[in-house]
Amino acid sequence: MDNSLVVTGTICRQVDHSESPAGIPHSYLVIEHQSVQQEAGFNRQVYVRLQVVCAGTGLTQQTHNLKLGNKVRVTGFLNRHQSRSGQSKLVLHAQQIEILS
Repeated sequence: MDNSLVVTGTICRQVDHSESPAGIPHSYLVIEHQSVQQEAGFNRQVYVRLQVVCAGTGLTQQTHNLKLGNKVRVTGFLNRHQSRSGQSKLVLHAQQIEILS
């Protein structure tokens, strides 16, 4: 089954870093995407704020160079995360991050 997403956006929240109980490093960032997309022959303004999760040494080391306002292209897959309060949301699990500016 396919589950793949590529999105370009601007980092809008300070990157957080943590380590799982198993010792796997994680980074969490939030990006904002704004664009105009074609839908049914009409222009549609698109605005998305999306949490991105990076796991593993390679990706998390790369996120140490990221700052607020950096533009990035993130490739990965979507997954549901549930907070301690029971709230569910979709997050993008990064497999590749390209820093554009």
